[in-house]
Amino acid sequence: MTTAALAPAVLIASPAFAAGPDAPAVGNQPAPTTPDQAVPDQAVPDRTVPDRTVPNQAEEDRKTILAIIAHPMASEFMKEAGRKAIADGPKAMRKFIEVDQHDIRMDDYRIAILRLLPDAGPGLKAGINKVLSSGDDIEKLRHFYDVTQHELRGDDNNKIEISRLIDTGGTAVKEAGKKALQGTPADRAEFLKTGRHLAQAQDDLVELARIDEGWDGPILSGAISKLMNGSPTPAELRHFLEVTQYELRDQDNRVAIARIIDGGGPELTKAGRAALAGTPADRTEFLKTGQHEARTKDQAAKDKEKPAPGKDGKDGKDGKDGDNKDGGDQGNGTGAGTGGTTTVSANTTVTAQGHTGAPLATTGAGDHTTLIAGGAGTALVAGAGLLLAARMRRAGAEG
Repeated sequence: MTTAALAPAVLIASPAFAAGPDAPAVGNQPAPTTPDQAVPDQAVPDRTVPDRTVPNQAEEDRKTILAIIAHPMASEFMKEAGRKAIADGPKAMRKFIEVDQHDIRMDDYRIAILRLLPDAGPGLKAGINKVLSSGDDIEKLRHFYDVTQHELRGDDNNKIEISRLIDTGGTAVKEAGKKALQGTPADRAEFLKTGRHLAQAQDDLVELARIDEGWDGPILSGAISKLMNGSPTPAELRHFLEVTQYELRDQDNRVAIARIIDGGGPELTKAGRAALAGTPADRTEFLKTGQHEARTKDQAAKDKEKPAPGKDGKDGKDGKDGDNKDGGDQGNGTGAGTGGTTTVSANTTVTAQGHTGAPLATTGAGDHTTLIAGGAGTALVAGAGLLLAARMRRAGAEG
């Protein structure tokens, strides 16, 4: 019998065997089993009436078999066996209906399940081997093919997505993700639906505190304070870190550049105005290196305009012709200046994750606007404490 012949192939699961000509089409389950039809009780025939019992039953069996092999899900082996039974007569047709079609259906389900293996994840593969090793139970095979395989495939996909989040996420996401992987399929589904966002929010609070501690611009720092004091949702935190913070950084940089070029030399003013008219990257570059290069050019031009020592009757040895008479006030700045201008440090030292540093944990398409209802405020309360601690440390350092 073909069912017994299939048993050794359970763990081997050869794709070539699964794709054989007797298997049903991909994505199609085997045809439902046709109920057995018992032969009517045959009483002692009345010699005066023609005996039509057997011929009528044979005709009904033939119609039943034709319906079975005409079903779209019928395998080639089912069709071949059905045609042979019709050709062999009433007894063969009755045996096909009562026995053979069920055995063939079992084999068809086994083949259809084996054909799932090539694209199966670890969970689905384990489930396939388990159901094929569980004996000859047509209902178990049918339920696995119709229901269980989809559940296992979904859980395999969830495991892959959670592993990706663990690789790219912060501390809270990593911990929650690992816990979900060790839990049940329901735990993993819940993590991807809600838990990932709450864990990401905890990581985002830590990141906001880090940004605020290292940033000197008042616009971004003020916005962080306002956000933290307003009980933000996970989606609002995500949007602030991925979008808003960079807009506010640029506003702080604009203010810093305007202060630098106020009263500065011609080269410094020219470079600063070009940065203001350029892109955010241009302004960051000016604060990082451009302002210092422009100051150097302005200082070199001033040095060329100074008279050579001794030509105006002074050799500079009496200390009365000091170099500070050109208006450079060395006492009110931290770097070289022109016209009393103070060098302003660039607001480029703190970069949020996900921009030029380590990537933030991604949340999938559309997650920027996904709001997590209920419990979000409680999960984010600790953020205000993080921000306060950061500012206390910064105030202590400045004192």
